[in-house]
Amino acid sequence: MIRHLTVTSPLGPILLSADGLGLTSIRIRPADLPEDSAAPDDGLVETARQLAAYFRGELGTFRLKLHPAGTPFQQAVWRELEKIPYGTTLSYGEVAARVGNPAAARAVGGANGRNPLPIVVPCHRVIAGDGSLGGYTGGVDIKKFLLALEAEAVLSRAPARSSSRSGRK
Repeated sequence: MIRHLTVTSPLGPILLSADGLGLTSIRIRPADLPEDSAAPDDGLVETARQLAAYFRGELGTFRLKLHPAGTPFQQAVWRELEKIPYGTTLSYGEVAARVGNPAAARAVGGANGRNPLPIVVPCHRVIAGDGSLGGYTGGVDIKKFLLALEAEAVLSRAPARSSSRSGRK
């Protein structure tokens, strides 16, 4: 049985779906909103809690039971995406190399675009080899927002740097 929970976010409504094995999908600004389950399971409530912490800049790594449907290649790409550190990016080619197929940058882009768990499986952290953002299923505006949110949180956590120059020689 699939359960649903709709949460509010800075991006608009987000629809969370889970089965008995874990989180199956996250839909940002969905066109249609099914009714929330009468009693969302603990996994959906925990996902909502962690997403809220992420949007406050307080959480960089999600710790959730995930159950996305996909091909073995897609699953391998998504596992690799989970390893991209908060506040950093990799190119499609770098991800392809990390999954053992350096020539598969386009296929990585396809798997990235089919990621059913955006934000939690951070496909927004993958950019084009030339540094441009490339596409994003939710729209490039959402990708920009998520990358800026992470960059700001990383900067706010960085220790203040003092100048090591005293002005004397």
